[in-house]
Amino acid sequence: MIDLDDVRAAASRLEGVAVRTPLLRSPGLDARAGGEVFLKAENLQRAGAFKIRGAYNKVSSLPPKERSLGVAAYSSGNHAQAVALAAQIHGIPAVILMPEDAPASKVAATRGYGAEVVRFDRYKEDRAALGAQLARDRGLTLVPPYDDPLVMAGQGTTGLEIMEDSPELDVLMAPVGGGGLIAGSGTAAKALRPGVRVIGVEPEGADDTKRSLEAGERLALPTYPRTIADGLQIDRPGRLTFEVNRAVVDEIALVTDAEIVEAMRFLFEQVKLVVEPSGAVCVAALLAGKVDVNGARVAAILSGGNIDIERFVRLVHPS
Repeated sequence: MIDLDDVRAAASRLEGVAVRTPLLRSPGLDARAGGEVFLKAENLQRAGAFKIRGAYNKVSSLPPKERSLGVAAYSSGNHAQAVALAAQIHGIPAVILMPEDAPASKVAATRGYGAEVVRFDRYKEDRAALGAQLARDRGLTLVPPYDDPLVMAGQGTTGLEIMEDSPELDVLMAPVGGGGLIAGSGTAAKALRPGVRVIGVEPEGADDTKRSLEAGERLALPTYPRTIADGLQIDRPGRLTFEVNRAVVDEIALVTDAEIVEAMRFLFEQVKLVVEPSGAVCVAALLAGKVDVNGARVAAILSGGNIDIERFVRLVHPS
């Protein structure tokens, strides 16, 4: 449902809007992983995460009359900020449904971009149903966080840039929540280098994509996942993203919350980067030896860096 041309079209729309983030190196990480690791620093992206790529691609593609009425979204934080920013750039209203336990810094940033925030209980209420109803009630266009071809294609520009900057890549690693980032990036990577291995990383407590890929069908977790990686707290893969990921994902690795914290600490101390839990899962998998990349040329996406100082310190240096 998406191909390389869709990703390239998204890249054209994002020109001058999204930052072309660098691929960074860490000799210490190379030594631990056993390969050459390139870190795609989307924590340095506009609004602090890769999400602006998909959100802007979707919003900018709407018919002008429809777009002028405004947009709605549901998100734990990064997609919320991205949709709010995309709406601000276009000068249109945005209403964002955010969970009551969303990080305060992400809620504040979303409001800072001019969006109205509506809260809900993620453990008791269906965010997709609530978001769809909110959009209908307000006459807004819903911008899904991942389950949309334009959103997936926009996120895929992350992988497109990686392949352009490192065309001899052997392995592409991406965090997996709803699956949009790995679907888009995996599509671009496989089109440009068919032999590349695409590896997703999920928290152990939110392994819906791994279970679903192994079963050959979308499965919902028995209970809503609890993990420090709030951006990856998804209990079932997207319908569209799952179909793409069945074709492009070669492997899913799982990491614990403790391993995620160790990766955050490593990135801060060794690479001088602040990365949120969801953004650190690929490095967590490399440091913990959860994937075999010995002798390989590997790109790991650091999907975001939106974390306030109090939470960061509490996680990496608990009292």
